[in-house]
Order: sequence, then C-alpha cells, then structure tokens
Amino acid sequence: MNHTSSSPGHIIALQMCSGINAQNNLAQLEQQLCSLPSTRPLLVCLPESFLVFAKSGDDTLAVAQQSEAYQAQLSQLCCKYDIWLAAGTLPIETDNAKYYAASLLFNSQGEVIARYNKIHLFDVDVSDGTGAYRESTFTQAGNDVVVVDTPFGKIGLAVCYDLRFSGLFSALQRAGAEIILVPSAFTTVTGAAHWQPLLTARAIETQSYVIAAAQTGQHENGRATYGHSLIISPWGDVLSELKNGTGYIGCQPNLSQLHAIRRDMPVQSHQRFREHLL
Repeated sequence: MNHTSSSPGHIIALQMCSGINAQNNLAQLEQQLCSLPSTRPLLVCLPESFLVFAKSGDDTLAVAQQSEAYQAQLSQLCCKYDIWLAAGTLPIETDNAKYYAASLLFNSQGEVIARYNKIHLFDVDVSDGTGAYRESTFTQAGNDVVVVDTPFGKIGLAVCYDLRFSGLFSALQRAGAEIILVPSAFTTVTGAAHWQPLLTARAIETQSYVIAAAQTGQHENGRATYGHSLIISPWGDVLSELKNGTGYIGCQPNLSQLHAIRRDMPVQSHQRFREHLL
C-alpha cells in the first residue's frame, strides 16, 4: 500500500550509541540535531537510555538525582532548534531509592507536555555477553497509559520491552493513539529474532504508525545493542530503516490514510476480548 503525505508535521527517529557520560551523550545528540532537515514542525524521537547508558544501576541513579538539570538542557535544545523532542528515556528519581525510566515529550517551546514511565521492566536472561538483565532492581515500574494530542497526530508512548505486551498497545489505540513511539535498546540476540516482527505486529494490530528509535553498536558499559531503527505504517509497511551506525530516518505520517485503513477494516470494534486487556 503506497503512502502519500498529508500530515502537517515530519517525524525523525535518531539512532544513537550512547555512552556512560550524560554530557557526552548530549553533545552527540546536538551534533545530530545540527544535520536535521529544515522542515517544521519537526518531532525528533530519541532511543531508550539516550542520556546515559551506565554500567550500573547506582550510576544511573546518580544521574536520576540530577534529572531536572538535564531536562533543562533538553528544553533549551528544543527552543534552539525549534523542534519537538520525544526524549527516549531518562532516569528520574523516585522516593524509594529507585528511578523511573521516564519518556518525556517536549514541545518546541521546551515545555514537557507528556511523561510516560516505562511499565514493563526487562527482567530476563539472554544468551549474550551480559547474560542477565534485572531492571526492576533499580527501576520503578510505571502504571499509566499515555496518549497526547500534537501537531503530528495523537501520540502514544511506550518503551522497548513494552513492545512484547500487545495489551498496552491496544490500550494506547483505544485512548486515541495514531502514532506510537517505541524508543528502545534491544539486545543483539533478541533484536535479531524479534525486533521487526514485533514492531510490525504492533503497527498492524493497532493500525498505527510505529516509530522506533534505537540504540546501536557496542557501548562503553559493555552492552551491545541491535540498532535497526524503524518506521512502520499502519498497514505494516517498513517506511524507513537505519540498520547500523548513528544517524536518522524520517517520515511524514498520512493520517487520512490511517483513518481510511481503520474505517475499512474496523478491527478494534470487532475486538471481543477488550475487557481482558490493559
């Protein structure tokens, strides 16, 4: 199915290789912002852990304790470059010695207009160089489904491991989402096996655009991430992909075509198990 432009806003997904130093990562981000197209309005989507990809939960917690200062820097970048910014995840301190993996959406005036705290935490064993992941040790799970109206469409927020839980995506679609952001740092093992199939399934079943900005490559903390940032249409077409390396991909969502897809195949109204979903 071909897609033509009819939306007032463009969306960019930045692929990054974040390190352990937040200021270095912000410098890497600004370097990429300098190369973006001049079209406005423009939404720039960052990957999970863009601000810091630390070696330990304690190191991330130290960054979380300075989150207001980092949010101020991101706000300044929005104003300087006249962009909307979906700030992947950055750690925000809780009152119980943990932090939220918080996804913040800034407008072009640098105001935070939405915040989503990652609901599903990555507590798994993977046959890679790291082996075991236990996000819940330091990360506090969120609870709220977040959808916000923007010049680009109604945006739903999710993060990485959330991708495996279709109930969340159905809840986002029922709340009005037309575009779903999935900032991620998939492992190389799980990425090669599941990344694109899961993103495609979530786009098709919710009949939404899925924008997945990813971490890529070998990181200072010893982890390796899959990359392959993707933009997928409500029909399941891959509109753009960046397999490896840093850089960006983009699209201009066609909301008229999205609504036509939903009208012609009204799968949400056919859903008979709605009461069992999140």
